[in-house]
Amino acid sequence: MANRHRGEIEAELGGVRRRLVLTLGALAELESAFGADDLVALAERFATGRLAARDLTRVVAAGLRGAGDGVTDAEVAAMTTPGGAAGFVAIAADLLAVTFGEVAPAAPPRSLAPVGGAGAAPNPPSPQDAGSR
Repeated sequence: MANRHRGEIEAELGGVRRRLVLTLGALAELESAFGADDLVALAERFATGRLAARDLTRVVAAGLRGAGDGVTDAEVAAMTTPGGAAGFVAIAADLLAVTFGEVAPAAPPRSLAPVGGAGAAPNPPSPQDAGSR
């Protein structure tokens, strides 16, 4: 079981429940991949909330390797997860949040959020609805 106090999360990737953690080595790998001079620059990069698909692959792969899984970036890029692309966004955001604090978006951007179904947030009431209650 993942220990969030140690920066660990669990996620389903490739049909398998896996543990991810951004260890110091994994963070050094990401600094190099993103051209960040230090951890502050790396955290600031992630705080923008703008991640390309290759960025998501790098973050998730580094988290898996940090937890001891010997996967490559290419293997992670070929994996599936519940929720598709939005699922990868949520995994990366959760991993970054437990590593750096709440610098990453806690949920997928609205354009990638799941529509309907289990786990979907209800639509907030409109101002007109609020007055009719």
